[in-house]
This record gives sequence, structure tokens and C-alpha cells, in this order.
Amino acid sequence: MSKLLIVDDEESICWGLSQLGESLGHEVLMASTAEQALSLAEKERPDVVVMDVRLPGMSGLAAMQGLHERIGPLPVIVITAYGDLQTAVEAVRNGAFDYIVKPFDLTQMEQVLEKAVRESGREEMQPGAPRQVEGLVGSTPEMQNVFKSIALVAASDASVLLTGESGTGKELAAQAIHRFSDRASGPFVAVNIASLSESLAESELFGHVPGAFTGAESARTGFLEQANGGTLFLDEVADIPMSIQIKLLRALEEGEVLPVGSTQRVKTNFRVIAASHRNLESLIKQGKFRHDLYFRLCTFQIDIPPLRKRVGDIRLLAEFFLERFVDRQTGMQHRLTPEAIAELERRPWYGNVRELRNAIEHAALRARGGTILPEDLPAPVSQSFLGLDETQAGSDAELHMLLKQWAEQQLSDPEAAAGIYEKLLTLVEPPVMEVALEKFHGQCAPAARCLGLHRTTLSKKLKQYGIENS
Repeated sequence: MSKLLIVDDEESICWGLSQLGESLGHEVLMASTAEQALSLAEKERPDVVVMDVRLPGMSGLAAMQGLHERIGPLPVIVITAYGDLQTAVEAVRNGAFDYIVKPFDLTQMEQVLEKAVRESGREEMQPGAPRQVEGLVGSTPEMQNVFKSIALVAASDASVLLTGESGTGKELAAQAIHRFSDRASGPFVAVNIASLSESLAESELFGHVPGAFTGAESARTGFLEQANGGTLFLDEVADIPMSIQIKLLRALEEGEVLPVGSTQRVKTNFRVIAASHRNLESLIKQGKFRHDLYFRLCTFQIDIPPLRKRVGDIRLLAEFFLERFVDRQTGMQHRLTPEAIAELERRPWYGNVRELRNAIEHAALRARGGTILPEDLPAPVSQSFLGLDETQAGSDAELHMLLKQWAEQQLSDPEAAAGIYEKLLTLVEPPVMEVALEKFHGQCAPAARCLGLHRTTLSKKLKQYGIENS
């Protein structure tokens, strides 16, 4: 049995967490202020502390250092209704074991509590001075997970791979990791690989000496050397030419750069953060990206969700952008009508946060009287305009390749090859039918029409595959 200390000025939270703790077989202590918690902790020596950020008097974050000073390292689970990146990073850097946003699910809290109890007493990260990060805004669980991941990885020197669609804010996340890291005083060198021509990419990344090639009249310091002491951000890393990937891998492994045309290696020390909107694992299978470079870049991965999967953040983001846009002639601050907010939340935002920001600026320029109406917003951007049809085509090509690999594997074994077509149908048909049923809320007739099947055929196949039809 472990001893838990719950610190929150909301009686309902204390009661609920105490019931959870006792149901798990732990002894539970409660406090409503940080000062009371510090005094109680000295006497009772809890194994795990669950503490709110906003408390009367001393804040929970300020109390964490006092806890560690008085009773040594112990897991402190921070809970807060204010789930911004600043709070997440400050909590983790002050030594928080985990960070949970209200309202939280008791199942989630139970898992975190049990993990904290198992690892009670382990040393956590040392406190550090948090810094402000612009642009990363969100209160949804999806963004809270991103904030937590940034907070956890920032204090380390691990390589980070940021994945997600274009416009989701991968560079902002990279900047946040840099600013909250021990390398924050060093340079942040951002390189968009897609913007480099293949013929000059090597020189841009590694630098060159005079006379290295035609036109190289003077020496150039490459991006890898420029990032010495700081962070190198490689955006669109999937576009690194294959001929350069092995040289980049060697530079990352050895901490040395060999400029083009030189025989003298140059020492450099930087943290690398890479980003891509493409599936690197698929590119590895196609022979377009080295697997060893992938593993060197992807010690820790953070997936930035598309805006359409965090609709609850759209209003926050829109208001965030509006606060930074003031009419230069009148000094007027704009506001969104409920109808405009509803329209913003209805749109799919294929261009993600970047598209939303541009839409808000457009609307603010058009609006009269400082009030933004739905008609002030620009027309929605289509998938085809952004080239997302190509992404779909790429996904189809990947599926085609995987099916070919599966077929080759099956046909290589004479016993497995028997009935391969029926095996394929068993693999492919059930998920397609399940999605069609979900789309039409379990109604068999419209689902069958969508699939191009007769209703009785679909019903028969659902029974064959044991798919429940509600």
C-alpha cells in the first residue's frame, strides 16, 4: 500500500481522487493549499502527490520545488484546467511526473497513478526557467498530448521527428523544443530541404571551400556547422537526396562535417529535429530513404494532429490570430460573431493552421465595424488545390505495393498459395463493409448501394464475417 497526497482546493476533485486512491488500495491524504501540503508532506512522507496548478496562496508549480527540497524526489502528478504549453513545460521542468488537464477521465488518472506508484522515488528532471513560445495554441486532448511530448523531450538531447500534414505547425513545435532546451542560447537553424536544389544541397548543408566547384570563389559555412551549439531543424526531410543521406548520417553519428572540396573535417555539436508530412517508413520500403538515417532522426516522434481533428481549438486559434491583427488605420480590434465561429468550425481546413491564419487576416481586412461575419471569410480551399489528391494517389500506390508483397509471400509457399483469392477477400472486405455501415449508421440498404452490392449480398457477407449490424 502506498501513501497518496491529493492537493486541490475543489472539494469534489479531492473527494473523487480520494475514492479512486482508496479503491486502488492506497492510503489517501488531502490538502486544499500548497502550504498545507508542504507541512503535511514533511510529517507523512507521501509516495505520490497529485497537485493542482492553481491554488490559493502559493501555486502548485511553486510548491513542487519545496516538496523536492523537503522530502526528496517523488512523483508529482500535476492537474490543471489551464492546459497551455507554458504550463506543461514549466510543470515538467519543475519535476512533474505527469501532466493531466481537467476535466480528466478517471481511467486515465488510474493508469498514471499506478505508474507513479510503481516508479515512486525515481529522480525527475531538474527545475529550469521556462520561456514563452508563440503560436502553439490548443486546449483539446490532442494538443495537450503534443504539449506534454514537447515538455518531456525538450530537456533531453534526443533527436526528434515531427510528423503531420503541411500547415499544422511542425516548425513552431521545433522552435518550442529548442527554446525550452538547454541549447536555447544557441542558434536555431531551420532548413527547408525541399527548397534546396539537388546540385547545391550538399554545399548548403555541409559547406564548401574555395574552388570546390565552378563558381565557388569563397568558402561557405554549411547549415550543419552554423547550428553548432544549438538546434538544426530539417524540414521536409523526406526530400534529402539519396546521394547525400549517407553523408548526413555520418555527420550526425560522428559530430563532424566534411565541407565539399575539403579533406579537413570540422567538429560541430547540435541537436537535430526533423519534420516531414510524408510517410518515411513507406519511403524506406520503396528504397527512397535510408532506414539507418530514419532511426538516427527518430529517437522520439511527435505527431502534430490536423486541425480538422481538433475542432475545439479552432475558436482559440482564430481569436489568437485576431489579437495580433489590429487595423493600422483605426487601431480597432476585431471580433468574431457566433455565426462566423460556427462557419470556421464547419470547414475541413485542409491547409490546417496556416490556412486558418490566412483566413482570419483576410476576414479582418474585409470586415467593417470590427465585426467579422461569415461572408467576410474567404472561400474554403479544396483538397485538389493543395495537391492532396496526389497524397491519396500515393496512399493507393502504397496499398498496391503492400498487396503485391503479400501476394508474393503467399505464392512462395505452395500450401499458403491455395485459396489465395479467398484469403484476400477475407482481409479486404470486412473493414470496407464496417466503414460503410458506420457511415450509414448501421443501415444495410444505403451501405449496400454505396458498395455497389445488393442488400441481400451484403447481409450474407456480414453474417459470413461475423460483423454485427446494429
